[in-house]
Amino acid sequence: MKEIIHEAFEGKLPLQDKGVIDAILQTIALLDEGKIRVCDQVEGKWLTNAWIKEAILLYFRIQKMTVIQAGDLQFYDKVPLKKFSEKDGVRVVPSALVRQGAFVEKGAILMPSYVNIGAYVGSGTMVDTWATVGSCAQIGSNVHLSGGVGIGGVLEPVQASPVIIENDVFVGSRCIVVEGAHIETGSVLGAGVTITASTKIIDVSGSKEVVHQGFVPKNSVVIPGSITKKFPAGEYGVNCALIIGSRKESTDKKTSLTQALREFQVSV
Repeated sequence: MKEIIHEAFEGKLPLQDKGVIDAILQTIALLDEGKIRVCDQVEGKWLTNAWIKEAILLYFRIQKMTVIQAGDLQFYDKVPLKKFSEKDGVRVVPSALVRQGAFVEKGAILMPSYVNIGAYVGSGTMVDTWATVGSCAQIGSNVHLSGGVGIGGVLEPVQASPVIIENDVFVGSRCIVVEGAHIETGSVLGAGVTITASTKIIDVSGSKEVVHQGFVPKNSVVIPGSITKKFPAGEYGVNCALIIGSRKESTDKKTSLTQALREFQVSV
């Protein structure tokens, strides 16, 4: 499948070929079932499977626009909506939409929200009201995406890593995490934090600042901040993110989260 899809993506095989179409549809089906993922964690490192992203892009090209009926609601698109039943073990509140080709693991909760194709949402995770999980984003287990959170999609370039939110992360209201940013296990993002590939993430918890970009280390407690930058017209404050401390290791993740929020007075 991998070889067929890559050759079709490179234009070496015609999209009309039955073998190509079968490979594309099988890949989307495996994504939908959670049997393959856009990103795999291997020995602690996240590796992007570019061929799966190629399959998603080819899927868009072979699909025809059609009417999609959901009760009284009617849509017009190329990608069907995912259908849930009791056996899936996922709580899906009305107006929660998941596109086919995304996987939501048993035990997750979807409030009225949106999960795009290629995304993965782990067990015990809450996708809260009006939160968006973009294409190919990888959301771990026991994550809380608060109301209005925007997790960006990264489909192109196919080699680029998508947004990765590891296990036990808390993402506060109206946070934005985009451009393949990586949030490690146990981190807490306070309300309104914006993290892009170029955002300066400054650890100010020690005697000297430590600067990260596009990456939040394990168990970090993060709040919005600003730094002064010189422009031709003068000096102005630009957004950054501040690591103000660390969440303590605990077998009781809910307790450690509550303690971190109280200790650092983080708005969520």
